[in-house]
Amino acid sequence: MLRLATASLAGTAIEFYDFFVYGTAAALVLGPLFFPTFSPSAGTLAAFATFGVGFVARPLGAVLFGHVGDRHGRRPVLVVSLLLTGASTVAVGCVPTYDAIGVAAPLLLLVLRFLQGLGLGGEWGGAVLLTAEHAPAGRRALWSSFPQVGPAVGFLLANGAVLALSAALTDAQFARWGWRVPFWAAGALALLGLWLRSSLPESPRFLEIDDHARVPLAELLRDHWRLVLLTGGALAVGYAVFYAVTTWSLAYATERLGVSRTVMLTCVMAAMVVKGALTPVMALLGDRHGRRPLCLAGCAAAALWMFPMVALLSTGEPLPMFLGSLGALIAFVTMFAVVAAYLPELYAPRVRCTGASVGYNLGGVLGGALTPVVATALAEHSGRVPWGVGAYLAGVALLSLGCFALLPETRPAPATAVRPVTDGAARGSR
Repeated sequence: MLRLATASLAGTAIEFYDFFVYGTAAALVLGPLFFPTFSPSAGTLAAFATFGVGFVARPLGAVLFGHVGDRHGRRPVLVVSLLLTGASTVAVGCVPTYDAIGVAAPLLLLVLRFLQGLGLGGEWGGAVLLTAEHAPAGRRALWSSFPQVGPAVGFLLANGAVLALSAALTDAQFARWGWRVPFWAAGALALLGLWLRSSLPESPRFLEIDDHARVPLAELLRDHWRLVLLTGGALAVGYAVFYAVTTWSLAYATERLGVSRTVMLTCVMAAMVVKGALTPVMALLGDRHGRRPLCLAGCAAAALWMFPMVALLSTGEPLPMFLGSLGALIAFVTMFAVVAAYLPELYAPRVRCTGASVGYNLGGVLGGALTPVVATALAEHSGRVPWGVGAYLAGVALLSLGCFALLPETRPAPATAVRPVTDGAARGSR
């Protein structure tokens, strides 16, 4: 289990590195380089719009790779999705700017960002299911939390690279070529991930399925459509909070408050270290007390913390900004430490890869794609403290709280049992 979980963590970290390095670049440099005819705020909005395309692509990737995972196994998903995400990330670092090729530059960004999202949409389901379906029932949340640490590691790698380059280069050098280096590094990381995953065994639960779904998506929409909508709505707050902290806050602090890029990146990265360390702790609580109670507590904490978070961020001082980010990420990890066990337990094994992946990535569209754009627009028309951003994030948290309240508890479901939700009721399936 340790070898399997570690390989899943490493692969997920590499894929999320690819995804996050684009978000950091969008917040810091892509606007003036690829949308120079726009005002600074409009250029940032346009860059965040290309960032959002990745989230739109993720459910499509979930459908595509979920079909492969339910028909042919979880393991092939991990290899193909990693190759696709890594190759498209390296290509982003090679795209000429608007000054060189005109409108083709942002169009190429859109295409490559779409391919990034397509690959990441399949990655999460494959990595989580391979771990969850090997894990013993009593420790499923703990072992499944290893891939959930991956996003924190990926974020630290991406932002650490940007931070090091920002410190070593002048602003002109960083804008001219320095921002491309983290994208090029994705190629080496992808090769490392492929090596780590080359010897992973197939999921025993997949091998036990005698009758595989011919068209998993059709079966999912026919029998589990309500569950898909509920899980997507439930997970929206996690994405909204995470990308408000890791993407929107970078742009807001550097552009509106005049905080240096290095200071803001350091504040967010320090909060991310704590978040990553707390992930297995929260997962252990999920094994002991259940998945749903932690998700409800995390949603409630997020709703209550959003206004203090924007107030602390608006000070422009390092310690308050760190505390604001930390509180939001603790609320986030309270929920997302257990969802890697929760979602597989909710879906029937024959459609589990498609169902868990689509539900998870639908939450990304609802929460992650819109948040940087909406928050930037709201902050643009607010005073020094962007209360509108706090209200928006609190509203998303309340929506997710209602969705989690309608989902059943699954602990301690054995690996061969699920609690799928059909058109109105939760029923056990063995």
